[in-house]
Amino acid sequence: MTPPTVAPWVPTRLRAAPGAACALALLVALTSCLAAVFPRAVQDYEDAGLRHAVSAAAPQRTVLDLTTAQPAIEQEADARDELMRTESMRAAYDKIVDSLHAPLAVDETQSSYGLRTTVQLKAADTDTWLPRPDGLGARFTLSAQTGLARHSSVAAGRMPRAGKVTWETTEVEGAVTAATAKALHIEPGSVIHVPALMKGNVSVRITGVLKVRDPEASYWAADPVLAAPSMRQTETIPPSHFWVGGLLLAPDAAPALLGTAGDPEQFWQLAPDLGALDARTMPALKSALAYTKDGPGLLAVRGATGGDTEVATGLDEFITGYQELRSRIGPVVSVAAYGTGTVACIVLLMAGGLAAERRRAEFTVLRSRGGSVRGLAGRLLAETAVVAVPAGAAGLALALVAVRHGRWQPAALGAAAVVLLTCLALPLRAVAAHRRVHVGGARDDLAHARPSRRRTVAELTVLALAVASIVALRRRGTSDGGDSLVALAPVLIGVVAAFVLVRVYPLPLRWLARPAGRLRGVVGYLSLARTGRATAGAGTAVLPLLALLTALTTAAFGGSVLAGIDHERDRAAVLATGADARVESSSPLPSALAGQVRKMPGVRDVAPLTLRYDAEPKDGKRKV
Repeated sequence: MTPPTVAPWVPTRLRAAPGAACALALLVALTSCLAAVFPRAVQDYEDAGLRHAVSAAAPQRTVLDLTTAQPAIEQEADARDELMRTESMRAAYDKIVDSLHAPLAVDETQSSYGLRTTVQLKAADTDTWLPRPDGLGARFTLSAQTGLARHSSVAAGRMPRAGKVTWETTEVEGAVTAATAKALHIEPGSVIHVPALMKGNVSVRITGVLKVRDPEASYWAADPVLAAPSMRQTETIPPSHFWVGGLLLAPDAAPALLGTAGDPEQFWQLAPDLGALDARTMPALKSALAYTKDGPGLLAVRGATGGDTEVATGLDEFITGYQELRSRIGPVVSVAAYGTGTVACIVLLMAGGLAAERRRAEFTVLRSRGGSVRGLAGRLLAETAVVAVPAGAAGLALALVAVRHGRWQPAALGAAAVVLLTCLALPLRAVAAHRRVHVGGARDDLAHARPSRRRTVAELTVLALAVASIVALRRRGTSDGGDSLVALAPVLIGVVAAFVLVRVYPLPLRWLARPAGRLRGVVGYLSLARTGRATAGAGTAVLPLLALLTALTTAAFGGSVLAGIDHERDRAAVLATGADARVESSSPLPSALAGQVRKMPGVRDVAPLTLRYDAEPKDGKRKV
């Protein structure tokens, strides 16, 4: 006897409804792609914001400045000169870099080391060709640091050279930038005299004018006076102005600075590697900075430099400010994550519920013919997995291609969660509806259905959580409380609103069904009954409404947050400037400037004002 042919379950069901399978695959692919993109996009934005903030900050705050005052003062002259030369400084630099702990990394292209003066040296009175505003002579900072040829090009003359230079050398070659040369009337061949340590002067012959390649780079911006001169003023009243510029010596000419009165110091200027910065590693980076700045790493640095080296940086304070800002933004992002994730879960559950409702008769027949609950759930799981797993993998691959920055583990977990929820939605819904075998029964009618006690308890629990979240949100706000309860407030509000509407919806049907049942005609009563049965299916009645209200509440909350941020930003700008914009200068502005600004398009009003910090009312008896 030939055994009966049994059609395989999965291929048969997929061939029976190819459209539904394709729609489910598309839904899973899009949802898994969004779930995988979200953590990578957040990390990408955080890292990009951190790098932008670090690059926009003043390099004086971000570089690690290692200095040794009065280097090797106890050693003999020859040994002291050798310690100032490039080879010895390079060896110390390599040891310093090796002593740093990850994730602290150094950008060697922007880092430098050498010797510089810490006291501004006033040019000799014989250098009368230098500009003297208010009769005060120019002052200079001398620096012999590495990388000069790499970060500048020769505009006139040549690069400075160093012969056999010692601390007793009184004549050295130097260079200035184009901005310094223009402001101080310096050209190749000029000689500038600065005070020597004992007596006399040290002559710096300018051999070249250099063009700075990137003034904003850490190499130049860490000590801006080397790239461009600045006009300073004395603390006297009225103040007197004078120029301060930088003289650039060859790296091997560093020993000559020991013979000046500029109180020279060795320095190693380490610029952080912006490409290695990661928002997730900020705590570890802060720990690495503390290790080098005040911990055991400082001992390693002093062992490498052979002196009482100090480490100064504002990067740790910058990281603290960034972490505080990130902690304030994090709860707002979590609100969006919870809201969007909840809507995605509801949509996936709704897809499983609709599929179970569509095949309700099929499952009823299978159970009535002896099909087990376990066997039905296993076959439905396999049927859904065949469609959901490849679709989820495709969505994950698309997310990894779309956002190439960030970790792949959270993205994979997000896509896997979408696939798992999709695979379980249909089997669990079918098992819940067909735990018991039933051939037929009364039709579901929302107008006569009574909610169960378990449903009432669940709804009251959600209501209590929603009230608690709203109270916490009102008391602490999103910036202080980063817990999940506060972040779930918009979602819980949407859920409660959906439950209330579902509870209220049957009331009009009941009120209309009673008088319609007393009428002789059956059209009205049957129409109301049909309406009640059309919305009575669990999942079809609540889930669409829940998805819509959750999306609306999340969007409304996000819109209110953005509106509040814009309002506070405008208010802070007005408080900081006193108006929409302000033009100010340490020196008096031209009297005609106010009229010129008033004529510009978009300007409604201009208010000229003067700020005084030495006002003396009441005949000079009191200073304000």
